[in-house]
Amino acid sequence: MSHQVTVQPSGHQYAAEAEETLLAAAIRQSVGLPYGCQDGACGSCKCKLLQGEIELGVHQLKALSEAERAQGFILACRAKALTDVVIESHEVVGAGEFAVKKMPARVSSIEHLAPDVVRVMLQLPAADPLRYRAGQYIQFLLRDGARRSYSMASAPSESPQVELHLRHMPGGKFTDHVFTAMKEKEIQRIEGPFGSFFLRDDPENKPLIFLASGTGFAPIKAILEQMRTNADPREVTLYWGGRKQQDLYLHDWAVQQCAAMPHLRFIPVLSEPDADWSGRTGFVHRAVMDDVPDLSGHAVYACGAPVMVEAAQRDFTQQCKLPEDAFFADAFTTEADKAGAKA
Repeated sequence: MSHQVTVQPSGHQYAAEAEETLLAAAIRQSVGLPYGCQDGACGSCKCKLLQGEIELGVHQLKALSEAERAQGFILACRAKALTDVVIESHEVVGAGEFAVKKMPARVSSIEHLAPDVVRVMLQLPAADPLRYRAGQYIQFLLRDGARRSYSMASAPSESPQVELHLRHMPGGKFTDHVFTAMKEKEIQRIEGPFGSFFLRDDPENKPLIFLASGTGFAPIKAILEQMRTNADPREVTLYWGGRKQQDLYLHDWAVQQCAAMPHLRFIPVLSEPDADWSGRTGFVHRAVMDDVPDLSGHAVYACGAPVMVEAAQRDFTQQCKLPEDAFFADAFTTEADKAGAKA
């Protein structure tokens, strides 16, 4: 049994099966609802239920509070339709452009970029290339049915290889394997592309702020590569934050891009710098606020730890005049993040 989902204000309609979430049905049918983690932890797919009845599954209270639920808001990744429903949500042009598919991937190389970060290159089937937008992510399909999500760190190209940056999470089911047992030529199963985090077209060419913490740099790197290839004329300032200098594991690459892209500035920021660090210090989003106290004419793309993304969205919109619809984000939720207070 299926129910009809109508998205306002676009009026687009699609069918959701009885045991399928509104988001899963939208992805399957290339309807561009915004989303991030698909696990009820980030809140990117928050929308308003205008008509009909849904069953809302377990989710993080920080993603959807009880007060928001009382106002009619739901999470598309956790909502299943019990009747025909009407929801209010902006749609992301291009989010459903490429079909989501499963495929085998061979590990072609593993390179340590920092003590707790590796670059994994995956060789994909040449006859069935993965098409995606820079900024999107894939999921590893583990044998027990679990999934782990990682953003592509390389822009789409004719090459059948994609680059990923993986941080070791001690005790992590997948990253423990990556850091202790993964070998070259190993075969993994992946699915993608997923996500609505990618660079939007802008006829006004507003200046861009790219904000990354840790391996949140990976999708930003892919977007920068795409901008360089397309000779995108927009001014970009990249703020990349970490605790120690080793957390900026591709610092030299970012510096080199500034020479190749005259519109790019790179500002690294450390919160716990070593004595020999001469750069910026403190919270990375605060460095943006110090430099650009009025963000009303900018667009911001933020990626990394949820605490950084949430602080940046709150402070930029409340204190720096950034329009709500000019903030685009991908919060890297871990399994630990998903273990917080639930509703």
